[in-house]
Amino acid sequence: MSDDDIDENAPIFAIAVAAELSGMHPQTLRQYDRLGLVVANRTQGGSRRYSLRHVEQLREVARMSSEGIGLPAIARILDLENRVRELHGRVHELETRVRDELERRPGARVFAAGPSGAVVSMRHGTRVRRATELVVWRPRRQLPAPDASAEVDQEG
Repeated sequence: MSDDDIDENAPIFAIAVAAELSGMHPQTLRQYDRLGLVVANRTQGGSRRYSLRHVEQLREVARMSSEGIGLPAIARILDLENRVRELHGRVHELETRVRDELERRPGARVFAAGPSGAVVSMRHGTRVRRATELVVWRPRRQLPAPDASAEVDQEG
């Protein structure tokens, strides 16, 4: 199983495991939860459950705190990072929807051979510019005369 198979937002770790993974004391995690810094998900019974993303955030909080950044500033930074993550997801979703819509439009997928011979996508109603250049091929070395090659084949 690879890291790509695990949902980073799935609340799978109990507080003791999350504390160990983040290098913090469980009481610190409870305090951060109460302050709204890194808020754990709750089970039906009220137990805290942390995700891989929560653990990453806890490690980031520890790093920033050790650099002298105060908890209110850290809370603001985490809030902004979460917002950026949400916006990236929304942009990706909208890009996918636009791409799908463009592919479904009639006549939207027009292809032609480009100047190099590669297949190129074109806008509906446009034409490929035809190449009018003349190419002359000249070999780098002189090819043997047809008679000379026939004699070599008969001797060998």
